[in-house]
Amino acid sequence: MTTIDVLIVDDDELIRVGLRAIVDAQPDLRVVGEAADGAEVPPLVARLRPRVVLMDVRMPSIDGIQATRRLLAASADPPRVLVVTTFANDEYVYEALRAGASGFLLKRARPAEVVEAIRVVAAGESLLFPAAIRRLAGAYGGRGGDGLRAARLTEREGEVLRLMAAGLSNPEIAERLVVGVETVKTHVGNVLAKLGVRDRTQAVIAAYESGFVVPTG
Repeated sequence: MTTIDVLIVDDDELIRVGLRAIVDAQPDLRVVGEAADGAEVPPLVARLRPRVVLMDVRMPSIDGIQATRRLLAASADPPRVLVVTTFANDEYVYEALRAGASGFLLKRARPAEVVEAIRVVAAGESLLFPAAIRRLAGAYGGRGGDGLRAARLTEREGEVLRLMAAGLSNPEIAERLVVGVETVKTHVGNVLAKLGVRDRTQAVIAAYESGFVVPTG
């Protein structure tokens, strides 16, 4: 069994203790370190090489947004970042996703949800909550207005991106478009490459930011 190493970053010691208890209770997860501020993250990541960072979004010195940006800029193969937040409808959360986080968790999430989220992002997937991201994009997103024209997406790639924004998985996209799952994976890979992003969350944020997908509801 491969163990997923996790770094916990939160200025609240009680939150860190709670998350550590949840993570360490799983046979395939292991907490390798803790930090109370975002400034501690890059050196800890360089030394401990965690696969997932649970990152508090609001911290007194270096917040989760800046810490995520620094982390992704400092490594060619950075860990996945899961933002941990008290409020889902928070500009800080949206900015952290824009900075490169793969998803977010509420601090009141059930232990099973925390564990599943860590496993999902460790596997290279995005923890995508389409309704929540749509609300965040509507409230805080910019409007570039170019519709991602510079990315030169094909018509089918554009369809796939819109379905990704709706929260559909690869099998669901394949069913909707009546194609094979491997074909969808190829299209998703092409979309990520053309947009210059590392995962589905970043692709969806780019789609909203550019006006290619318009938040509704």
